[in-house]
Amino acid sequence: MGIVASRFHAEIVDRLVEGALSCLREHGVAADDLSVHEVPGAWEIPLALEHLATSDRFDALVALGVVLRGETPHFEYVCRGCADGVQRVSLAHRLPVGFGVLTCDTRDQADARAGGEDGNKGWEAALAALEMIGVLTAARPLGFEVGEASRS
Repeated sequence: MGIVASRFHAEIVDRLVEGALSCLREHGVAADDLSVHEVPGAWEIPLALEHLATSDRFDALVALGVVLRGETPHFEYVCRGCADGVQRVSLAHRLPVGFGVLTCDTRDQADARAGGEDGNKGWEAALAALEMIGVLTAARPLGFEVGEASRS
């Protein structure tokens, strides 16, 4: 499993990474199968995911970062670009990508979601990626007729 983590707001992102790694270890992912790749900020996450997705080394990826609202529209552009880019990678490569990029109004909200009172969204993103591996490997191949799935 590949993890792409932003260095911006590193003190929060580090807790998300630890949550994701804890989840993956607890669910039996071997240490040798885990790799963490740091990028400068959330804007750069999709490009790193794209690079990892084309390596054919990973069954799933996890995106981790934090974007805090400021006084300018920059927040909206970074959040939308990151989210859309992550989704494009997942769909283009049919590869699960757990989305653990926090988009919060305040530092307190981010802290609450990075191991605080609202849990650890890094853990949750890693678990979602693991669950999607199961969904995709158990899914019927595309190409069956509409309505066929309900007859089985």
